[in-house]
Amino acid sequence: MIGNRRIRFQPVTEENSVTQLELFFDLVIVFAFTMVTALAADDPTAANMLRATLVLALMWWLWIAYSWLGNVVRADEGITRVAMFVAMGGAFIAALTIPEAFTDLPGGWFGPLVFAVAYLTVRLVHVTVFWTISAGDSQLRKQLLRWALGSITVGTALLVVAAMTSGLTQILLWLAAIVGDMLWTWAAGTDWRLNSAKHYAERYGLIIIVALGESIVSIGIGVAGLPISWPIALGSMLGLAISGLLWWLYFDVAAISIEHAFAHAKDARQIKIAQNTYMYGHFPMIVGIIGLSLGLKKVLYYVGDSSHHTLTDPLYGIPLGALYGGPALFLLGITFAKFYATRSLSAERLAVAAVLFALIPFAAYLPALASLTLLCALLAVLVVFETLRFAQPRDQIRHA
Repeated sequence: MIGNRRIRFQPVTEENSVTQLELFFDLVIVFAFTMVTALAADDPTAANMLRATLVLALMWWLWIAYSWLGNVVRADEGITRVAMFVAMGGAFIAALTIPEAFTDLPGGWFGPLVFAVAYLTVRLVHVTVFWTISAGDSQLRKQLLRWALGSITVGTALLVVAAMTSGLTQILLWLAAIVGDMLWTWAAGTDWRLNSAKHYAERYGLIIIVALGESIVSIGIGVAGLPISWPIALGSMLGLAISGLLWWLYFDVAAISIEHAFAHAKDARQIKIAQNTYMYGHFPMIVGIIGLSLGLKKVLYYVGDSSHHTLTDPLYGIPLGALYGGPALFLLGITFAKFYATRSLSAERLAVAAVLFALIPFAAYLPALASLTLLCALLAVLVVFETLRFAQPRDQIRHA
């Protein structure tokens, strides 16, 4: 109990799992991921990819704030429940405004400012609740104050200013807001509270599931309304298989190993793992999955659209780079995350990531469906190799 009244806040204990309300909150985030994919797919240019990545980074940073809050007090109890619903409303407005986050559309409110104000509202709700629950913990309150003074002023004020600008100035202000916020958080100290390693690890595992779910949705969106055919069926199954292989590469052993090291770490080391392995290390995985979603959406459009020749037209440019670079970035992210937590480096995953990047120019000469098949085959070979090569330690980790 915090604040002498159970109705206000209920602390999280080590045995607690992720609450249903937190899963409900994540539904807003998966909608935001879908909107980011749509933003990137509508105009697959380098400048627009940068904008989509910046929006994704902001939504990620919004989400991680509540992953910490839900680890200190239960999200579904007392005042925190109300705060979560208010935050969901602000996050949903921000997600709805993603197509206008940089350029206002004709009619209605001024989109860039609406996005910035909605984001600011969600962050202020988080800080307000955290400030209240830290009333009896001077060390936590000092940590929160150090963090909030830079994070809120840099991470949100610059975003509001950026809403009133355009072009390169706007992009630079967004970059300053995001990078400044992330660097400030990293440098602000480790006097945070972590009540349950189990809850925290589960929270990040579930957001990976949410992102992978968005990649599957992208497959369906790519062929929505088209009559079923063998190219659509094959492309859909290959896309589903790729998402499943990424699930395997994360959840089969890596996530368990990371969680084990995380749970047994102490004090500042545990906070550092929470920050570097989960907050920062999982972001490249999310970016990679969203990149894959873009690539899958374009491939399925190719194989289902009668204006393209299914067996001859190649995927090229940024969609092809996203299709191959997304899984490669996912592999790099999970390799770093596991290395930081366990000091175990997967040379095989680094090698496959390098091969995927190297194959992008070559894949531009292959039909889109062949490029998708090759990607699936490479990831499948990696999974089979690891499963056979490390069978004994894998069994020990999974069934210890």
